[in-house]
Amino acid sequence: MATSPQLTTGVRESSEFVYKNADDVSICVSACRDAAQSIFQAMQNQAYSTETWSNHLLNPKTKDESTLHWIFIVDTLNFSFWSDVDQNDTGKADTQRYTVRWLNQDWTGYWSLCAAIDRALAEGFAVTTPSFWKSCSEDKIRHIFRSETRESIPMFTERVDCLKQVSSVLLDSYSGSFANCILQADGSAVKLVQLIVSAFPCFRDQSIYKTRDIKIYKRAQILVSDIWACFNGSSFGTFYDIDEITMFADYRVPQILHSLGCLVYSPELQQLLKNLQPLQHGDNREVELRACSIWAVELIRQQIQSQHPDSKINSILIDFYLWDTAKQIQASMGDNQESIPCHRTRSIFY
Repeated sequence: MATSPQLTTGVRESSEFVYKNADDVSICVSACRDAAQSIFQAMQNQAYSTETWSNHLLNPKTKDESTLHWIFIVDTLNFSFWSDVDQNDTGKADTQRYTVRWLNQDWTGYWSLCAAIDRALAEGFAVTTPSFWKSCSEDKIRHIFRSETRESIPMFTERVDCLKQVSSVLLDSYSGSFANCILQADGSAVKLVQLIVSAFPCFRDQSIYKTRDIKIYKRAQILVSDIWACFNGSSFGTFYDIDEITMFADYRVPQILHSLGCLVYSPELQQLLKNLQPLQHGDNREVELRACSIWAVELIRQQIQSQHPDSKINSILIDFYLWDTAKQIQASMGDNQESIPCHRTRSIFY
């Protein structure tokens, strides 16, 4: 009796195609092997697992449907946090970049979004319910995401559009609850990714590269992975095929992988990044940066699983680790390692 083919998001296949056909980004396989060993040891030393997700101050500590909705709203808006006012890319915090003050701390980057959502909930705004966003005025949304500095949250208009879109879809097709999307996925992380990119166009992160449709799906995959991590693989986070999810291609992970020697750039691309020149979403070089990052992490994962077959490390946890320890990884390379800025692409997809 023939077995049915394994479900796939298409991200892994897309990334391998780009890697094999790339012009400006290549992967150093030996560096990936070296990185695999150091990453594995560090993750073991830190007892890195899904438990790590809830440890962050701003992430929810409860495990219920309201937490599911928090994750959905955050990942709906989880894109484009690099600053227009911090042009030096020195790694030092710019005093004028978009900043949210919450819990007696100033939060920037992705954490500014989480802080703004947590602050709004504390102020009595029902920001985790789609009916709130569907009827919410732009002035109220601007107040919710207000900044402590002169820089407003990047891509404000696009964020409003995303909020209106997903709230309408949830209300019209899923009785106002993302939990109903999860039910339709039947315990499959792959099916849930497919459902998300089909039902919510603002999650449909795809590009045409050398005539081929390339699937990256950063926010759709991180949405599923955040649910898995938050619920520790149980309840809403029960997925029998979670290891089919790849890393989440954005700005910082390519930069970290380059610092580790896993990614190698052409002289032309390297100069473009050093000059802080923008790359349009869908530019071949931008697709190569993201797709080759995915494939490099796949090689790292494969090496870890080959050397440590009993480990439960997947691409998701490797991505989480790289994000959480970015500064330590870069510092460990030493002062002689030339730092290449992350690429600058304004996009709702990452």
